[in-house]
Amino acid sequence: MNAVRPHSLTLTGRFVQLQPLGSAVLPDLARAIAHPEVFAVGYGGGPAALHQGVDGFIKWAHDYFQWEDLPYVVRLLGGPNDGDVVGTTTLGDIDEVNESIHLGWTAYDPRVWGTAVNAETKLLVLGTAFDNGFGRVKIQADAINERSRAAILGIGATFEGILRHDRPRADGTWRDSAVYSILADEWPAVRAGLEARLDAFEARFVTYRSLRPAGSSGTISGGGPRGGFGLSARNAPEAPDVERNAGADTSQ
Repeated sequence: MNAVRPHSLTLTGRFVQLQPLGSAVLPDLARAIAHPEVFAVGYGGGPAALHQGVDGFIKWAHDYFQWEDLPYVVRLLGGPNDGDVVGTTTLGDIDEVNESIHLGWTAYDPRVWGTAVNAETKLLVLGTAFDNGFGRVKIQADAINERSRAAILGIGATFEGILRHDRPRADGTWRDSAVYSILADEWPAVRAGLEARLDAFEARFVTYRSLRPAGSSGTISGGGPRGGFGLSARNAPEAPDVERNAGADTSQ
């Protein structure tokens, strides 16, 4: 099957809906992800890339996101927060000839960390990539971002190696990038794992987690699947499922 560029269509799951990212939604996205704990270990170029105020975020976003590719905004489905913007992700670096695509530029509101949001977002976008004939999906993160790296491995991606001195962070230091991938023949097992993770949640919708103040590492503690859903979740592990990928934005 030859790869074809996916159409920029709305993707709908049980807990989230992904819509094409546009300028009009950037103020809502700023309220969701423009927080120190999101940028703490590499997202968007790291802490120095975080701009104060909505206008600063919008200016940064216009330079950072891969508008010519397939950026999405992530919204909650159902429950008291139905329709709220809680994150973003992108299918970028689209190479139909070599059947390769990059899943990255991903960040979520800290209030939905540890919920079904990331697992279902990954299920939807990976399904879009492989359904359109791509043979390899790359996912990467700043090498110092242990939370993201654990999350990437947790969905079933394979670690390929470290790109050393890959690109400058916003503060002028140099980032090493940890690179992972999922191949088309691995997708059925990865899909089954993501579906099983979602099935472990008995709730009908995602609600915001209660959060305790961020620790010295910038990571928020507390909450978890049981605190993050409208109903209790059974056998749902506390998973580090936030990927703060800086993606392949070579302007960083």
